[in-house]
Amino acid sequence: MRRGAAAQPAPAAAAVIPEAAAPVAAPVEPPSARRELRTEFAFELPRGYVDESGTVHREGVMRLATARDELIPLRDIRVQENPAYLSVVLLGRVITRLGSVAHMHDGVVENMFASDLAFLQDFYRQVNAEGHTRAGVTCPHCEQPFEVELGGSRLGES
Repeated sequence: MRRGAAAQPAPAAAAVIPEAAAPVAAPVEPPSARRELRTEFAFELPRGYVDESGTVHREGVMRLATARDELIPLRDIRVQENPAYLSVVLLGRVITRLGSVAHMHDGVVENMFASDLAFLQDFYRQVNAEGHTRAGVTCPHCEQPFEVELGGSRLGES
């Protein structure tokens, strides 16, 4: 047995990988061709939130909701006692900025005008549905085509 025989490198020909077994690199898209995920959306309230000092705040930003955003409010006692409160708590989580309001929370949403709340509920649906939740169907009796709404009617419903 020769000393160091096992430590000798293998001949170069043995290290060649047959073409069929060689890994194939996936084509890489140029950065400009990649689709960026938009997670924040600007809005302007129809009336505006009026703070304690009388300042009106109309421009804001809403981010995409996560599953956590929709689940955590369900543990809130206010939502458990009154399911309609779900939209207030949920919007308080996903609105990241409203004018110069220092800290956005559900108490701010709670004190908005009803028309602004309705606007934000619709905006939430548009932002998070990424399109629409309608499907084309045909009546089995008269065979007329029409659309049905597949999504829930309130925020947080599916």
